[in-house]
Amino acid sequence: MNRIQKTNRNKCILTLAFSAAVVICVCVGVVMNLTTLEDENFDHMGIQTFCMFTVNSNILMGVAMFLALPYAIDGLRKQYFRLPDWIVTTLFVTTTALSLTFLVSLFVLAPVKGFVLIFTGSRFFLHGLCPILSIVTFCFVLKDLHIPRKATFLCLIPVFLYACIYYTLVRVVGEERGGWNDFYGFLTRIPPWISMVSFLPITYGIAFVLRILHNASRERYRSKAGKSFLEAYDAKDMRDVIMHMAATNSRLDRTGDIVIPYRALRAMLNSAEDEDTFEEYCILYMKECLRQEISQE
Repeated sequence: MNRIQKTNRNKCILTLAFSAAVVICVCVGVVMNLTTLEDENFDHMGIQTFCMFTVNSNILMGVAMFLALPYAIDGLRKQYFRLPDWIVTTLFVTTTALSLTFLVSLFVLAPVKGFVLIFTGSRFFLHGLCPILSIVTFCFVLKDLHIPRKATFLCLIPVFLYACIYYTLVRVVGEERGGWNDFYGFLTRIPPWISMVSFLPITYGIAFVLRILHNASRERYRSKAGKSFLEAYDAKDMRDVIMHMAATNSRLDRTGDIVIPYRALRAMLNSAEDEDTFEEYCILYMKECLRQEISQE
């Protein structure tokens, strides 16, 4: 197994481990809320748990992480791992939402209700463990996709939608007419205008920081990987490196499909001084794979 394949295998294993951990923690936390019909400290338990932004954002994160699992498994089988852009973007949005949940729990709810109460039981998973695991996974494990600045605005959508629903059911409808009570305290414990003008900028700030961390981690990985791949094949000529890589992968691949490791090629191109274009490298790789296949028939 060459260095590129080991790198791919490690990425798949890490993605499987962290994604599965988040999915399990979300399931445990939500099930604990659903099966706890009465709690003297919290009104919204049982089926009413779905009223809370905390629960809904955790469920969305669990779904996004669950969608990443088949790609990690397929990456182990095909020795090539890549998550679709839309899944990584969804993880960006949901990680921002969970980060907001964590900060609200830590700096708003915990000082009022107590840190032990906010971070024990199901809240240990939904307020603490799931957000932390999600941040680590998005920023330091899933490092393939560059997150553009415009994607940051997508992170505002869940918060804006929930804020509209929350304000309508708490302030407009009211608990006495079948709406919600102000269980977060955003409209009674603090002046409503503070909540209205602060949460979207705070959410944007969280998304901005997460994007910076994710993209910086990606660039460090690409730079390190490119140099590592070149050293692994111990050749100065990029064409020799690519042909060697194609021959090695062709012999080890058992799927019968030609998969061009364009991220590895891109990383090597960025680390090498060569006048050939990226497209020429991909074509050369494919031709060498075909030559190997024909020679084995």
